[in-house]
Amino acid sequence: MSFLSSFANPAAYHILSYGTLLGSTLFQSFIGGIVAFRVLPRPQFSVLQKHTFPIYFTLQSLTPILMFLTYPSPTGFRALLPNQHSQSSADLLAFILIATMQITGLINWLYVGPQTTKIMGLRKHQETKDGKKSYDKGPHSPEMQELNKRFGILHGVSSLVNLVGFLGMCWYGVLLGERF
Repeated sequence: MSFLSSFANPAAYHILSYGTLLGSTLFQSFIGGIVAFRVLPRPQFSVLQKHTFPIYFTLQSLTPILMFLTYPSPTGFRALLPNQHSQSSADLLAFILIATMQITGLINWLYVGPQTTKIMGLRKHQETKDGKKSYDKGPHSPEMQELNKRFGILHGVSSLVNLVGFLGMCWYGVLLGERF
C-alpha cells in the first residue's frame, strides 16, 4: 500500500469530517463563544456571532453528509440505509447518530439562526425607538420585553439543539472508537 493510496480511502475523509465537526462544535460552544462574550463589548460580540453562526451552522449541516457518504464499512454508506438485511445494530446506531447531527445542524441553520438574527434586528430597531439598549437595566418598553423574551427562547432552543448534536457527536466518537 503506497503512501498516496490513503487519499483514496473514504474512511480517511470520514475521520477528518468527524474531527472537523466535533472540534468546531466543541470550540464554538465551549471556548470561542464564551471567551468572545466575556471580552468583547456587547455590540461587537453580536456582530461577531451574526457572521460566525451561519458558517458554523452550515458546517454542522454539511459535514454529517460527508460522514454518511464516507462511512467506514465494507459496503460504505449502504450499511447505514434503513431496512438493509445485513444492517448491524452498530450501523443502525451510527445512522441514528449521524442523522441527529444532521438534523440539529439543519434546525439551527435553517430556522433558529435566521429567526434569532431577525429578532436581533427588531431589538436594534426597538432600541432606537426606546433610546435604550436591550441589555440595559429595566424598565423596558413592553415591545422590548417581548423581543427580549423571544430572543431568550430562541437562544435557549439553539443551545439545546446544539447540545443534543454535540452529545450525538460524542456518542458517535465512542462508537467509532470501538472499530479501532
